[in-house]
Amino acid sequence: MALRFTKMHGIGNDFVVLDGRHADPALPVSTIRAMADRHTGVGFDQLLSVEPPRDPSCAFYYGIWNADGSPSGQCGNGVRCVAAWLHRAGELAIGETFRVESPSGAVAIRLLAADRVAVDMGEPRFATAQIPFDAAHEADSYPLAVAGGSVDVGVVSMGNPHAVMLVDDLASPALLELGPAITAHPRFADGANAGFVRKLDRQHLQLRVHERGAGWTQACGTGACAAMAVLRRRGAVDASVQVALPGGSLQIDWSGPGHTLWMTGPAAFVFDGEWLASASMD
Repeated sequence: MALRFTKMHGIGNDFVVLDGRHADPALPVSTIRAMADRHTGVGFDQLLSVEPPRDPSCAFYYGIWNADGSPSGQCGNGVRCVAAWLHRAGELAIGETFRVESPSGAVAIRLLAADRVAVDMGEPRFATAQIPFDAAHEADSYPLAVAGGSVDVGVVSMGNPHAVMLVDDLASPALLELGPAITAHPRFADGANAGFVRKLDRQHLQLRVHERGAGWTQACGTGACAAMAVLRRRGAVDASVQVALPGGSLQIDWSGPGHTLWMTGPAAFVFDGEWLASASMD
C-alpha cells in the first residue's frame, strides 16, 4: 500500500504532511514511528494531517502526532507548513486570512507570501490547571526539583505545555540532562516542552527546546511563543521579539494580557513521496 506524503520544515523543525481532506489519514502508532525513523524511514519531528474541520467556523482541521506516535495539541512551525501546503493545493491565497482548527482549538493564519506565514496563536495561558502544572498558586516562576538540584522555571500553555528556563549558556552540557528531566517531570501531568532561553536584549532571544515526544529539535514554534510570553509577563522583553533557534529565527509579537500572540516565520517544502513499507501499517 502506498501512502502519499509531503516532507516540509519550518526553520529545521521537520514534518510529514498527509492529505486527509477526502480520506481518513489515521495511522497506527507503529507506522508513525517507522516513518519518523531518521535512518530507516522518512524522518520527522511531527506528522501532520490536513482534514475537514470539526468546527464549522474553520476551513480545515490539522492533526499532530509526535515522532513517538503520541498526539500533540499544537505546533507553531507545523501550522505554518499547513498554511503553505494549503496554498500549494489551491485552498489559500496570498494575503488571505482564515481559521484552521488544531487539536487544542482554532487559530487564524495569514499567508504573507508562498513561504512566509503569520499565525494568531491565541492568548498564552498561565493558569496552572490549564497547562496542567501542579502548583498551589499561580506565579511568574516556580522552583522545580530536578536532576539532583533545583531550577526556576516559568510555565505556560500555548495549546501545549511549556517550561521556560533562563540560562547564560545554551551549549552547557547540563542542559542535556535537564531537558529530558523537565520534559518528564511529574509536576507536569501531560509532560512538557522544556525551553532554555538566553536573553540578548529586550528584542532578541536565543532558544533551545527539548520537546516531549520528539526530543531536541532544530526549532519549536510554540516554544518560541512560550519563551517570549514568560519573559514578557515579567516585563523583561518588548512587545515584538526575534527568537533565534538552531534552525532559524521567528518573530513573536504579544502586547500582553488581554491580547493574542502572533508568530511569523517561514515554511519550506522538501519533497513529495510515497511510503511503501506496508508491513508497518498492519
